[in-house]
Amino acid sequence: MLLYMSNSAREPQSTPLHSVSVAGAVVREDGRLLAIRRADNGTWELPGGVLELTEAPEAGVAREVWEETGIRVEVDELTGVYKNTTRGIVALVFRCKPSGGTERTSSESMAVDWLTPDEVAERMTEVYAVRLLDALDGNGPHVRSHDGKRLVPVG
Repeated sequence: MLLYMSNSAREPQSTPLHSVSVAGAVVREDGRLLAIRRADNGTWELPGGVLELTEAPEAGVAREVWEETGIRVEVDELTGVYKNTTRGIVALVFRCKPSGGTERTSSESMAVDWLTPDEVAERMTEVYAVRLLDALDGNGPHVRSHDGKRLVPVG
């Protein structure tokens, strides 16, 4: 074991690989927020997904929201950057305004709903609720890390 540890300490570290995802914090005029219930695990989250290689972040957000919810959006601004330290995923969250379409589910969403901020806090885990709530506070962009379950304190 010592020999193994000793050898591995001399080997160069590989560069970590990260996936970049985008999500839309879609806010209606009445303050309700667009959320999906994921088809794969049943959790409530923001609509979003992996950014395609040649895609601009804003275009990726509009595409993902449309694909998962049937809602067209105008992308306003970046409100947060969130890193899942366990899975190596960096998520860019953009505040958006609905600009058309009709709510519908997809192969990725079993439910689509417009939630109040209180309902967001009740239905979503902290690491997803904070992304929507950060988009409302006007103090962004926020930069946060989490381990997939809880926010990681800064410092």
